[in-house]
Amino acid sequence: MNAYSDDLVFALELADLADAISHERFQSADLTIETKPDRTFVTDADKAVEDAIRTRIEADRPDDSFFGEESGRTEKGSRRWVIDPIDGTSNFLRGVPNWATLISLEVDGVPTVGVVSAPAFGQRWWAETGGGAWGWRRGEDPRRLKVSGVEGIENASLSFQSIEQWDLAGYLNPLITLTRAVWRDRAYGDMWSYMMLAEGLVDVVAEFDVKPYDLSALVPIVREAGGTFTDITGADSAWNGSSLATNGKVHAAVLDVVTRAKQAQDAAASQDGQQA
Repeated sequence: MNAYSDDLVFALELADLADAISHERFQSADLTIETKPDRTFVTDADKAVEDAIRTRIEADRPDDSFFGEESGRTEKGSRRWVIDPIDGTSNFLRGVPNWATLISLEVDGVPTVGVVSAPAFGQRWWAETGGGAWGWRRGEDPRRLKVSGVEGIENASLSFQSIEQWDLAGYLNPLITLTRAVWRDRAYGDMWSYMMLAEGLVDVVAEFDVKPYDLSALVPIVREAGGTFTDITGADSAWNGSSLATNGKVHAAVLDVVTRAKQAQDAAASQDGQQA
């Protein structure tokens, strides 16, 4: 801990605060569930976690901006805390342990600190730019994370998150093409796919319909573990609504497969439209 920056230490303290609230409410019989205008769910635990984190940030980092999934944003300066109080709310409310609190610090729009805390798993992952990526499992010492050394897309393991995401984004055929190009495909879902990527267990993660608070904390962890993190077009951003994270070695090949398949799909659709 002595080697960590004040910002990372603070982010880990925020994760402790979040875990104390969320884990107590997990699988609770009186959990309150609401449906938001975008048809996603929010629980009383989501709100309580974000309120607690926001209150702490406003007290200890009053000059920093804030962007949370449930309470929105306040813009003050070049430093911004980005919070997803419970990533995987649908899992949380069903009693599935694949959920976590995501905490990120962005400086001038670049994620520099990321913490992912999954108390139901008994695990936590964190990173800061230049400090490496680390993982911890309850009862064990922290360990340095490193992405896999897999080379060749035909040897890669892919987590595509959700067929519906790709379909609604107009990328269903590219997804099918990509699954045929890789060695293995699964949909592990949410933050866990990216953390397994950082641990070297998965080689490619890609998804659509994602917000900055879904991705920002993941970026430093993947990159500090040696991976590459872009959007689905290869742009260096967590703010474009899509993601492509890889071990770096297969990134260009995945981009090429997806891009070519999307171009072919769009050309075929255009031709069909002209014939009609």
